Amino acid sequence: MEPTGLSDENVASPEDLSKLVMAAAKVPQIREYSTDSRYQVRVGRRTMWYGNTDSLVSRPDWNIEVQKTGYISRAGRCLVMQTVIEERTVVIVLLNSFGKHTRVADARRIRKWLEATLLTLATAVPAIT
Repeated sequence: MEPTGLSDENVASPEDLSKLVMAAAKVPQIREYSTDSRYQVRVGRRTMWYGNTDSLVSRPDWNIEVQKTGYISRAGRCLVMQTVIEERTVVIVLLNSFGKHTRVADARRIRKWLEATLLTLATAVPAIT
């Protein structure tokens, strides 16, 4: 409905958001800016600092290619990201997280589950020679 993304009339499904994340990941400038932990902007004589609300971007154990946090009343606190887990590109879409930090904690739980699941699958399936 409008470009800020703040209107409740903006509607997207988790599938729509995953497509948007994958498209954004193809743009180097979006990848760079969305994964900076802090960014400095000069406005006239003032310098303004912006901090990333996704604390995972500053964690060296995460390989986040692109991400965006957000909030609107209908969708709640959200996090979308494309990351690499166990050498696989994964898109995570989290909507309506309970608390301010829940979306990051949920992403950590998803990663932990994926790592365990992928490791179990890798050891359970014999290699084909």
